[in-house]
This record gives sequence, structure tokens and C-alpha cells, in this order.
Amino acid sequence: MTYGEMNLIFLVLAGLAAWILKSRYQCFTNTFLLLPMLVLTAAFDNLIIVMGIVQYDTAKLIGLYVGTVPIEDFAYTVVAVLLVPAIWKAASK
Repeated sequence: MTYGEMNLIFLVLAGLAAWILKSRYQCFTNTFLLLPMLVLTAAFDNLIIVMGIVQYDTAKLIGLYVGTVPIEDFAYTVVAVLLVPAIWKAASK
């Protein structure tokens, strides 16, 4: 399984969960947070990859990069922006 396939599964599940939570608890995902979060992900992931802390199996990557960060790595940020506000709102009810 490639990183892209795995990310697609998590993105679909996160999207469904956020949709269910948003409709049940009347909350919204702060989409204006997505751009700063993606910029921070790009900055810090580039650092940890350049420092050798994280490495990826290039055979499982699509081949698109932002600096040294594979595009698949940004899916985790998108999932967090989708789910964290919805879970926070649901947990506070």
C-alpha cells in the first residue's frame, strides 16, 4: 500500500467523521486555519527530513514534493484541521 492510498482512506474517514460530528453538534471546521497549518507543516517537516529524523520509502511516494516534503505528508494536517474542531465541540457538549 502506498502512502497516497493510506492517506486517501484516512481522509475519507476523517471527512465522514467530521461531517457527522458537524451535523450533530452544529460546529464548523475552521477552513481559514488550513493555510497556516499547511505552511507550518511544510516548514517543520522540511527541517525534520533534512535533519534525517524522518525518511520515506520513495517507492511508495507519488513523487510530488514541497521542498523535501512529499505531498502525502500534508494529508495528516488536513485530517487534523477537519477533525480536531469537530471532536473538540463534540467533547464539550
